[in-house]
Amino acid sequence: MAVHAFDVLGDPVRRRILELCADGEQPAGAVSDVIQEEFGISQPAVSRHLRILREAGFATVRVEGARRLYAVDPAPLQDVDRWLARFRRLWSQRLDALDTELARGRRQTPVKQEKRDQT
Repeated sequence: MAVHAFDVLGDPVRRRILELCADGEQPAGAVSDVIQEEFGISQPAVSRHLRILREAGFATVRVEGARRLYAVDPAPLQDVDRWLARFRRLWSQRLDALDTELARGRRQTPVKQEKRDQT
């Protein structure tokens, strides 16, 4: 599951497509325009990335007349989040330690300044 997901998400074009669709359905043409502009790739290349996202379950497509509307399917991202949860505690511990050190530094800085002012 997760390894396949990271293979799909490892591509910056596909990550950007998901970002574009994160706030709701986006027409394929609008997605393609942004991706072509930002990455300098062709429309058929964008279509291939959309197909990969769809086949991997990260995106859904809804046909409305002549338009194809793409949206993020959150289920695979929830799987990735669960996989990352075991590592998140490592980040949290380190970030908590950093926060403690920063707070300690803020408390000590005025004292050091006062000592310099007295000399």
